[in-house]
Amino acid sequence: MNEQNGGLTVGVDLGGTKIAAGAVDPAGEVVSRVRIPTPHDPDRIAEAVAEAVQRVRAGRYEVRAVGVGAAGYVDADRSTVRFAPNLGWHDKAIRDIVQEATGLPVVVENDANAAAWGEFIHGAGAGHDDMLMVMAGTGLGGGIISRGRLFRGRFGMAGEIGHYRAVPDGLPCPCGQHGCMEQYASGAAHTRRAREMAVADPARAAAVLALGDGTPSGLEGHHVTKAALGGDPFSLDVFAQSGRWLGQALADLASILDPSVIVIGGGLGDTGELIRRPAEISYRRALGGGEHRVYAEVRTATAGSDAGLVGAANLARLHELLSSPASVL
Repeated sequence: MNEQNGGLTVGVDLGGTKIAAGAVDPAGEVVSRVRIPTPHDPDRIAEAVAEAVQRVRAGRYEVRAVGVGAAGYVDADRSTVRFAPNLGWHDKAIRDIVQEATGLPVVVENDANAAAWGEFIHGAGAGHDDMLMVMAGTGLGGGIISRGRLFRGRFGMAGEIGHYRAVPDGLPCPCGQHGCMEQYASGAAHTRRAREMAVADPARAAAVLALGDGTPSGLEGHHVTKAALGGDPFSLDVFAQSGRWLGQALADLASILDPSVIVIGGGLGDTGELIRRPAEISYRRALGGGEHRVYAEVRTATAGSDAGLVGAANLARLHELLSSPASVL
């Protein structure tokens, strides 16, 4: 084994449209990577993951284990994705499929948990033993680090923050419930909010509408971000409203978890201060205790789009190296 490549693990970030895989060294550096489209056929996705792993290895690297981060409910032994609607999976034993195809030990993790672990070891959560990660993208996911350990809960489903009921009898959610926080504080909710506000006041939204096709339905999140960075009052108001909901979610969670740092990731997190500042203001207002309380620092993610991949690779490393991984992860 080449000494420079020793101790490599492969991390896989499995999404609804793409599969990103990379060989990661102990310092968190991605030394080789591939990206392939996610097959439309749910029955081919696990095989495509195995293919991506093999392409990363390509005979050049000796790899000791594989970590796969996948959206959805992952069971407690980290072998099976119980439910992943964006992948069309029910009770998919992805660990066994990838393990058989690659001959490597495999661990499966929820994608938000993997990203949270990546931020904890190499990003905005470094130096903190108690961290809450909120992934505000198409959906709303979360990862919890408690006393330096990834908290998964008894059944492996802790951190599913998008689907607690924030508004009784509120907006319908694809999960079948009404009023899930995902419908108010996610990146998708941010875009929907911008469109609804533009319909209500097209004159005030003129500047941001001009960045798209001129219609509210053509408005996208990146248009709102660009206009807000330019000081557009309408777009800044959209961020203020989204930040208010996100901050409420942070307060709800912090009242239970009491983290020392909260990290905002996903598409909304990528907007930086545009979302961080209003979310922090809302969080502080919504969390009880006032001047008598110590508030968590609110940050945006810094590990970038590789957080999930690097986190999954590191979790695979720990799972392989430690004799009792469940005791620390």
